[in-house]
Amino acid sequence: MTVKIGVIGIGMMGHGIAGNLMKNGYPVTTMAHRNKEPLKDLVEKGATEASSVRAIAEETDVVIICVTGAPEVESVVYGENGLLAGVREGMVIMDCTTNEPAMTERVRADLEALGAQLADVPLALTPKEAEEGTLNVMVGASDELFACIEPIVQTFAGNIVHTGPVGTAIRTKLTYNFMAMGIVALVSETLCAAAATGLDLKKFYDTISGGGANCGIFQRIVTRLIEEGDYAGLMFSVDNAAKDLTYYTRMTDNVPLTGNLGNAVHHAFIQAANMGLGDDYVGALIEAQSRLNNTKVI
Repeated sequence: MTVKIGVIGIGMMGHGIAGNLMKNGYPVTTMAHRNKEPLKDLVEKGATEASSVRAIAEETDVVIICVTGAPEVESVVYGENGLLAGVREGMVIMDCTTNEPAMTERVRADLEALGAQLADVPLALTPKEAEEGTLNVMVGASDELFACIEPIVQTFAGNIVHTGPVGTAIRTKLTYNFMAMGIVALVSETLCAAAATGLDLKKFYDTISGGGANCGIFQRIVTRLIEEGDYAGLMFSVDNAAKDLTYYTRMTDNVPLTGNLGNAVHHAFIQAANMGLGDDYVGALIEAQSRLNNTKVI
């Protein structure tokens, strides 16, 4: 019997996930997200439209949640006509949200009380890879549940890491994002230092590209900056980065962990958001540093 899958949250990432599920033969039920266009596109490709989260749960075997953060997950799961109202014994919920670990644990416990199972399945990379079905995916689940959902994850993943039991994947994702956004912050300050001291940006880029400090994030942001003159090389917003770093610093505070860099990176993104750059991609940290230091990188 074909597994019926519900997708809640068909924004930039969820739209690609739903599309790839259908390409691989899975029936998909979904509902409108922030606008009707993604839903219209998916329905034209064969998806079924539902009227509520509860209806999605009642009509499917596996539900994928792909929303912005913990408040949105809380609304999806606990809201009126939400997931808990429609979940039944034996169902599987896959949360692809970059969530807060405490929310993941709360949802897991409440689903298990109803005989359902949760896997935390956060995503890395961008909407481009979501559409292509080549995301980096972390999965927190028991061995048995991972074996059950792996074929589903394979439809939208190019790389899958089973991180361990439920909760390990979201903790992995938050730590991963801290490292990634730390590199963005470091690159931003470095480029401002290069500009302020009179270095040629292209020659500096060539120097880094051939040395040990080179990395994928540097290449994505700075190559685009040089070639196109904008900050769109890494398609992840300043606001989302600040949100993820909020979750990361809360997580490490609860250990507790001494981590001066975590707070510094977090504050760099809050600062950029407060400067009106929240909707821009994370490369706009270069713009924030340029304004603060009265320098011009490009």
